[in-house]
Parts: sequence; C-alpha cells; structure tokens
Amino acid sequence: MELSPLCTDSISTEGCVIKQDRGQRKSKVSRDVETEIENLNKAIPQLAKVFRIIDKIGEGTFSSVFLGEAQMHDGRREMFALKHLIPTSHPTRIAAELQCLTVAGGEESVMGATYCFRKEDHVVIVMPYMEHQAIVDIIGSLTFEEVRLYIYHLMKALKHVHQFGIIHRDIKPNNFLFNRKSKMYALVDFGLAQGTADTQIELLKDLSGLRKQPRPVFGERNLNSCTPAAATTKPAAIKAETLIQLVKSSKTEDPANRKYTAAGRGPLPVRTQSSTQKPQRAVQQGHTCNCYQTDRVCNICMSRKQQVAPRAGTPGFRAPEVLTKCPNQGTAIDVWSAGVILLSLLSGRYPFFKASDDLIALTQIMTIRGSRETIQAAKAFGKSVACSRDLPRQDLRTLCETLRGRRPSPDEVTPLPEANKDSSTACHHNIQDATPTHRPSVQHGAGESPLSSTLPEEPRDSETDCKVEVDERGWDRVPDEAYHLLDRLLDLNPATRITAAQALQHPLFKDL
Repeated sequence: MELSPLCTDSISTEGCVIKQDRGQRKSKVSRDVETEIENLNKAIPQLAKVFRIIDKIGEGTFSSVFLGEAQMHDGRREMFALKHLIPTSHPTRIAAELQCLTVAGGEESVMGATYCFRKEDHVVIVMPYMEHQAIVDIIGSLTFEEVRLYIYHLMKALKHVHQFGIIHRDIKPNNFLFNRKSKMYALVDFGLAQGTADTQIELLKDLSGLRKQPRPVFGERNLNSCTPAAATTKPAAIKAETLIQLVKSSKTEDPANRKYTAAGRGPLPVRTQSSTQKPQRAVQQGHTCNCYQTDRVCNICMSRKQQVAPRAGTPGFRAPEVLTKCPNQGTAIDVWSAGVILLSLLSGRYPFFKASDDLIALTQIMTIRGSRETIQAAKAFGKSVACSRDLPRQDLRTLCETLRGRRPSPDEVTPLPEANKDSSTACHHNIQDATPTHRPSVQHGAGESPLSSTLPEEPRDSETDCKVEVDERGWDRVPDEAYHLLDRLLDLNPATRITAAQALQHPLFKDL
C-alpha cells in the first residue's frame, strides 16, 4: 500500500464527512480537538504531508486515536486510524505493541499496523480505519444470532493471538470493534499486552520478565530514518515491519537504567523509611497469623512483603486470578474477559460489573459464581480467600432471562434484589462504559448485593412491547449451549477454564 504526499489545499470539505452508525460525522470539530490536531501536526510535521486529520475518534489512558484521510497513488482516498501514544510511554512498550500488530495482526479479526511515524518522543501508529458501533449503543437491539457471531469471531481473534504467546490483558467491547452492517470485527489495542513463557513476540519477554539478559530498545536517531546516513534528516513514515528491524539493531541499554514495571509504564516506586519510623520486624518462617477470618489484620500480616503481580486491565473485566494477585497469569485471563462480555450480551446489561476496587470486584464475582466455589478455585491457584457471607451460585440462564425481563419473578435470584425493578433495560439501555479512567464508587446498604449497583433503573413504555421486540430477535430461543459456553468461559479456575481454541469447537458454533 503506497501513500502519496497530500496537499491539504486540494481536499474538499466534503471529505470531512464520514458515515457512522447510519448518521453523519459532523465536519466541524470542537475547538479542543482542533487544538489537539494542530499540536500533533506540529509534533510530527511529516504527518500533515501524508494525512489530513479530520477528527478525534477515541481516547484512552495511554493514547488518543484520530481519523485521518490519505490519498493513495492510484488516486483513491482512504481512511486510517492514527493512534498517538503519550510521550511518557516506555520505548520497549511501544515497540512491543508494534510487534504484536505486525506479527499477529492483519488476519483472523485482529487489527494490523500499516505505518509508523516518530519524531523524538512522539509516536503515531497508523492502522486501517473500520467503522464500528459501540456495544453500549446497540446492546438493547442486538439479536441472539448477532451475539453468537460476535463471540465466535472474538474467540477466533483470541485463538490467533494466543498462538503467538500474546496475552492481550484488556479484552472488552471497546477493544473488539464491531461493524454491524458489514459483519466485520477487529481486535485492537495491544498497549497492555504481555507474553507467555513461550511467546513468539520477542519484545514481550522484556515486559513479562521472561528474559534475563537486557534487550536493546530503539534509540532516537534510528527511528527518524531507515538508514543511518539519513539520521539527521526530517522524520519519515516507515513501515511497521521496518520499525521492528530498527528496534533489533539499536544500541543496548544499560540494565541498571531500566527502571520500569512489568507493564512498562514508568519507574518503580522506591519505598523509603523515615527516621521516626520503627523498622518492621521480619516474619519468622512458618509463623502463622491469628487474624484469619476475623475483622482485623495482625502485625504478622502487615509485615509480610507485598506480592507483586500483573494487574493491567479494565475494572469489571479482570479475572479472579488477577484480582487475587496470582503471579502465574496466562491467556486464560483473556478468556474470562470474553466470558464477561458474553454475560453482558446475554443479560442485556453493559457494563455488567462495576466496582471501586479489586475486593469489591471479587465480591461481585462471588455473587454470580458463588462464594464457596470462588474460595475453592482460589485455593487451586495458591490463594486463600475468606468471605463473611455464604453467597449461592446463580443459574446463568435464570439470571440472564430475569435481567432481560423474560422471567417475571426474581425469586430464584435472591442475591440480586433489584433485578426485577429494571427488567426493561434490555430494550432501552444507556450506561457509560467502564474504562480504566472511570471507576465509580459503590456503597452498599445492609444485605444489599454489591452487583445491584450495576443495574440502572429506566422506565419502559410497556412490558408487552418489550417482550414482542425481544422475541423477534430470538431471545425466546436461546439454546442451552449458550449458557453452557458462558459457564465454561467464567470458570473460576484458570487451569480448567476453556481455551479460545476449545471454545471454537463448542456445540454453540457447530454450524460455523
């Protein structure tokens, strides 16, 4: 794919109108977005010679995504998504994300990278643009068949990246794009990815702590040109594959200076002890504590060294082994997140889980999967979980059909006292997406389920209209296989949780 230099004077204002969700993107953008676009063009001047940046279409914790138009050599105008990574991102993290996109991307519903621009500490990854609809906007109108196809293609994408030893770590609807009209899907955003023990993505070994020897990361000069002789010239667009080669041939970094976390986000915090503080006593080996299953934390537990484990991901989609800080995390955490997505789609509630911290999140999981089952599963992967209340395991079909309003009585889901109040939400749904920057506080009354705070209340026109609409979409004919797969995806024990490859062989997808 070849790009032509773009003269902005020759582009008509009609090129600024992009159809999305059967509507039209306004050609006028806010002043704040215009300022961001201007700053980006100043930061990487070469970018403006190739792309006309039209609008800002996404924003995350570590990046912003813009819509750009480029003129191809054959005269066509094509749209691209331009992902601008925040300048504080670690070079190894950026290069690892690029390597994931170039090695595993471009097939099996996984987004690939086309070009990369860099000047100094500003990096822009260029990817094909795919029009898509946000799940939060269409969840109330989805048919069961659309849900089945969505999960099927998500499993295909996960199987593909897992074959390369990539753990995505941030599976959620916002990162699995869906074009409802063309039935196209795309897994995006490998910014938090890590590698398995046998990963084929070399740079992920650095971020996962799998490599003992330091690996070179790219230097500033090499990225401004594909050849050392042109290192002092203006920055140029380079193909992502070329960038990976530059990464491999760069100078070696002193391991003493590599102070970044497993997620590659910045220096590790250094704990210092004040002169007025008393030094903590070392815990004797084999000395057990006496605060287990009590409402206090003893000095022995307080003096234990804090366990460090990967925690990256979005609240509400983290697996039990992530919430309990299990050090051995694998591709099963992506499968759990896919299970949460399926739970949302079958119940018509998005986001399904919302919690202010990891302990509340674990409690919400217990509300659905049962406290005894959670405790038993945690023990299987070396963790001890205590719960002050016995929470029974829910029947997934009963739960989802009750939340969709297909069951008039909530008696069978007693831990969800408010479920019946909002049985219409499957028809008219309006909830904000739970992103890493959106962490709502949750307060619980006596005897109230922590999950009930995720069930918004919204009036409906009539119960009859809702049920007719849902029936036409196939929600009265959801097979048992759907809930069986959901049960396997939400297996609390990662060792027995179904894999993406196994899920593709599930009876739910037998005709696909």
